[in-house]
Amino acid sequence: MKVKLSHTRKSRIEMIPLIDIVFLIMVTFIYSTLSMAVHRGLSVFLPTSSVVEVEKQLILSVTITGDKKLYVDKEPIELDRLTQTLSAKIQGQANPGVLLFADNAITYQDLFKVLDHIRMAGLSRISLQAEVK
Repeated sequence: MKVKLSHTRKSRIEMIPLIDIVFLIMVTFIYSTLSMAVHRGLSVFLPTSSVVEVEKQLILSVTITGDKKLYVDKEPIELDRLTQTLSAKIQGQANPGVLLFADNAITYQDLFKVLDHIRMAGLSRISLQAEVK
């Protein structure tokens, strides 16, 4: 008696679920990269504004905390050394800029002292950061 063997089917890899998974992973990486690019300053209570725009091409961040401590890219620094530090960090950069994060408790005079030192370092592209209302 002859036994009939069933045809074995070749296994297949379905492409549509694979494409969906790859797309979701790609979107996750894009969003995580975009969120990391902006947050270079320390955590301070920023003033609010109804028309805030974030400029992402700036290379340095300067943060002034509520107790008047100064940081350049999360490194503490004294106000009298700010000009020299910024000048050293922008060497060889084409059209450098600064993201300035100032706590909302900082006085106008203290903010202008820091702005003067930034300008003396040769930086003219300064972006004051704020939160959206």
